[in-house]
Amino acid sequence: MRGYFRRLVAACVDRMGIGAGLRWKLSAAIALVGALVAIALSLVVHNAARVSMLDNARDLADERIMIAQRNYELSGRLNFPNTKIDDPELPKALREKTEAGRRATYVADRPDGSPDIWAAVPLKNGHVMSLHSGFTDHSSDILKDLDQALVIGSIAVVLGGSALGVLIGGHLSRRLRKAASAANRVAKGETDVRVREAIGGVVRDETDDLASAVDAMADALRQRLEAERRVTADIAHELRTPVTGLLTAAELLPPGRPTELVLDRARAMRTLVEDVLEVARLDSASERAELQDILLGQFVARRVAAKDPDATVRVVHESEVTTDPRRLERVLFNLLANAARHGRPPVEVTVEGRVIRVRDHGPGFPDALLAEGPSRFRTGSADRAGRGHGLGLTIAAGQARVLGARLTFRNVRPAGAPESTPPEGAAAVLWLPEHAPTNTGSYPVLGQ
Repeated sequence: MRGYFRRLVAACVDRMGIGAGLRWKLSAAIALVGALVAIALSLVVHNAARVSMLDNARDLADERIMIAQRNYELSGRLNFPNTKIDDPELPKALREKTEAGRRATYVADRPDGSPDIWAAVPLKNGHVMSLHSGFTDHSSDILKDLDQALVIGSIAVVLGGSALGVLIGGHLSRRLRKAASAANRVAKGETDVRVREAIGGVVRDETDDLASAVDAMADALRQRLEAERRVTADIAHELRTPVTGLLTAAELLPPGRPTELVLDRARAMRTLVEDVLEVARLDSASERAELQDILLGQFVARRVAAKDPDATVRVVHESEVTTDPRRLERVLFNLLANAARHGRPPVEVTVEGRVIRVRDHGPGFPDALLAEGPSRFRTGSADRAGRGHGLGLTIAAGQARVLGARLTFRNVRPAGAPESTPPEGAAAVLWLPEHAPTNTGSYPVLGQ
């Protein structure tokens, strides 16, 4: 159940880990939107200013053609600048309007994109007077200055949007990272960590809702785990007395094969009850190591010889360690029992400094154990057909945690062989800490 709790919290952490580039993604999004808005507004403003200037130029051309018409009709002479009578270059659209007896203006674009302003009016004698002028230099300068101002403004908007995106994204990213870090600590068993308090801040947003949901989930799972642990411990405790009585009664039976079978099953049941109680105590995180100084190589060699004389022990490098001999012996015996039950001989034990390695030559550990670590009532047999209840490795992992040690599991393959190659054995490695543990559960037991 503890492994399930870790996996569920880790899944929430993965979901919160939106990405290292959140601030830059948000900045790029704001900058892109700002750039698009700035470009659209610049085009609208540019076109509106150009249309307004052209309208003013056409109005001015219309006023000038009216003045030129009056002067011509009064004096009979064409003395207004840029005016002509029956100009052959007069645009066709403007000529059609004057033939209909209308005074009109017209804007034509030159090949270089600059506008030509035309104005024309029909005369009483049947001729057409026209005025041809271009966009004034002053108007062109104004339009260029406006375009320059729009470009500078657009760049400022993009840069400002990028900076704003970095600030907003950075704030959100920091809160999410704090939440992920706190959730990871919860997944490692730190029961006093609250994600909502870890992210801090006075402004409530979706991050607070997510943190509150993770806290509520962690509390619910913690309560469920505690309830299951209490139920398991209570059941095992209640079973201890009748099982002990059953074993005592079986020992009083007359000798024979039936008596041996009853005694064997009664002893197995007593062992199971004791193991379940031990797992419950380890889950409660109330166990403390009773430390002593020992020579690790000598200690392992004597214990292995007593437990499994067929196993070989090799001390590569002797080391003096401060640990709990009883718990270390429990871990070592459970690893040897697992190798003997689910592996194949020879079983090899290697001691190198503070590291103990137990290796067999069987089918290897199952993938689930390698990925998630040992779990109660799941055996260490790759084909899951082995004997036992899967409590041996669970107890070994719990005792290693009390010792402040790290217990890893891996399958042994030839050097350079791919993962698809069948393993040549399984290896459990116990890494004792350099310094003695100070409290229970402060060092995680990892699967590898």
